[in-house]
Amino acid sequence: MQTGVFADIVGAEPGPTVAIRADIDALPIKEETNLPYASKVSGKMHACGHDFHTTALIGAAYLFKQNQQEFAGTIRLIFQPAEEIGAGAQKVVRDGQLDGVDAIIGLHNKPDLPVGTIGLKEGPLMAAVDRFTVKIKGIGGHAGLPQKATDPIVASAQMITALQSIVSRNVSPLDQAVVSVTKIVGGSTWNVIPGEVELEGTVRTFDTETRKQVKKRFYEITESIGQAYQVDAAVRWFAGAPPVSNDAWVTEIAKEAAESAGLQIIEPALSTAGEDFSMYQQDIPGSFAFFGTSGTEDWHHPAFTLDETAIIKAAEYLYTSGSTLLKELHQKQRVTS
Repeated sequence: MQTGVFADIVGAEPGPTVAIRADIDALPIKEETNLPYASKVSGKMHACGHDFHTTALIGAAYLFKQNQQEFAGTIRLIFQPAEEIGAGAQKVVRDGQLDGVDAIIGLHNKPDLPVGTIGLKEGPLMAAVDRFTVKIKGIGGHAGLPQKATDPIVASAQMITALQSIVSRNVSPLDQAVVSVTKIVGGSTWNVIPGEVELEGTVRTFDTETRKQVKKRFYEITESIGQAYQVDAAVRWFAGAPPVSNDAWVTEIAKEAAESAGLQIIEPALSTAGEDFSMYQQDIPGSFAFFGTSGTEDWHHPAFTLDETAIIKAAEYLYTSGSTLLKELHQKQRVTS
């Protein structure tokens, strides 16, 4: 959390400020790429391509510095920590690094897209990511005398099944959501009914109202099943970053920049992965892109690699989109002043 860096490149004249963000953190994964530049720290790996993002932003910074006298305003370079735990962007905002910024640009490598393509769209792109735990407390006892126990395993089984009805019966078929119970801990041996079971999982949504509805139904279902099976069901809800939702005007500028940089623009599919870039979009207009890298494996895989020729293209895109956005904002300010 203490490793973030930001820097300003100030143009020849005063004007607006455009931020460009790259995330810099790694993951607790043992690298299996056998590359000469593989991680030297065992159990730590850039398995999401954040080193690609960092390098591309450094390349863009070089281009901005070379052309510093040709633009009016400020380019703010944000090298953000802790994206993988969803806390870095909040710290950047709390520290005031977004103060005075008029718009923001970001990207994420996409291994399944070929080099030379970029996914850009207005509106939702990546999901809100929430995490939950449910502690189900009953009364343990002998497996052969279930009438003397209050079985949290039976209750948890009913909860897991019922929670799936949220997506199938409470979310509109025109919306999208995911409710996944991914961990069950309970019991110690074959002939004992345990006193407690714990569930853990995640919820993914793309719409604020859907997000509220899913959470509401989650609590209602766990509470009602707990009452029906005479167990206590205590929910802990950990709200993550909101959905990444791209501003229409900034995205249109980004598309123009991508075309001038020789990239092929595609309509990206929605991703149920999360991204705390969305925290910036709560305060200022921004656009986030999926950048083709022709990777061999998807994100978070121990053998994750990408085509390094995409680095120069990404640097050029960040430079072109940032400078174009700066110019358009400057013209807007001159018209309204």
